[in-house]
Amino acid sequence: MLRPVKLVDQWREIQSRLRDGWTDARLELTVRDPARADRAAVLLGPLTPVRRGNRFRFYASAHGAGPAPSAVERALGRLDEERVEAELKLLESAAPVVEAPSEPRATLAGAWDAQLEGLPPDWSDLYAEVELTSTDHLDRAALLMAPLNPSRFDDRPAFRFRSARRFGYGASPGMVRRCLERLDAEGIRGEVRILWALSDTQPVATQGPVWYVGGKAV
Repeated sequence: MLRPVKLVDQWREIQSRLRDGWTDARLELTVRDPARADRAAVLLGPLTPVRRGNRFRFYASAHGAGPAPSAVERALGRLDEERVEAELKLLESAAPVVEAPSEPRATLAGAWDAQLEGLPPDWSDLYAEVELTSTDHLDRAALLMAPLNPSRFDDRPAFRFRSARRFGYGASPGMVRRCLERLDAEGIRGEVRILWALSDTQPVATQGPVWYVGGKAV
């Protein structure tokens, strides 16, 4: 006949199965002989168990919110010394939730860089827009983007502007990026889109190509 496993050993085996960094464990101890349940209640007293007949439920806490694992082991050891046979079972356990690292928030300046990378290397002129996430930022954004000569075309919280890579009408790509960095610095969020782009234009006695939007030259 197999000898019953000691409660201390049962507790150690349960601990070995708990997740790393566990905080709390809810346990249930069932005394095999109901006649010994009263004595078990006395020996388990420091753990403040909840009793139902010959069953006792209590918690172990790794961080001071309840009986420490060592206190649980001492109480179970007293049961072992008095040969109170019982079964210890883990009901549930808790561990800190490890949040996945959040992805860095996309910046307008970074989005501008990504948009330029998608253009052919000989692009010369483009027409773009910045659409903000809130109308609350329209006035401040207009001021921060002033070097781009931004303009509005519809009811959306958006500004449009031109950029020229080498010469002609429109802000340089570097100036566009600096203005977008100012928006980023003040927490103004939005989306950058290149609407049209031209490559290798060669303006003669002009400031560059002209786009017409809604019958207006831009």
